[in-house]
Amino acid sequence: MSERSFVDTNILVYAHDSSAGDKHKLARELVERLWEERSAAISTQVLQELYVRIRRQATRPLPRSRAVALIEDYLAWRVVVNDERSILGALELERAHRISFWDALIVQAAITSRAAVLYSEDLNDGQQISGVRVQNPLLP
Repeated sequence: MSERSFVDTNILVYAHDSSAGDKHKLARELVERLWEERSAAISTQVLQELYVRIRRQATRPLPRSRAVALIEDYLAWRVVVNDERSILGALELERAHRISFWDALIVQAAITSRAAVLYSEDLNDGQQISGVRVQNPLLP
């Protein structure tokens, strides 16, 4: 089994938005590989954001039934539930690393899942935060 990877919302959105061009291709390839490896983690925040974005903000929004089915599929991954410890940890990460609270909550979930890698385009590629390496899989 490969090292655990945490996937941020934007990567999943691109994986399911065929109008996203090269980002769609790269994100889809990553998500398919993570399915095969059974090594991915996400959080309740990611699932909530994914549902809203693919229903309301996508170039081609998904019908509710398809969006629900997609969320149900991702429940097969390791899902981190954001609780009071997650919030307090994110508040500390926000302060210590000068990142947004929402990004800090993603990083905290990656830490909780024991991920070695956090796939995201919202943080700096190569950045290390509390033992988690940020990697932007959409860079050339």
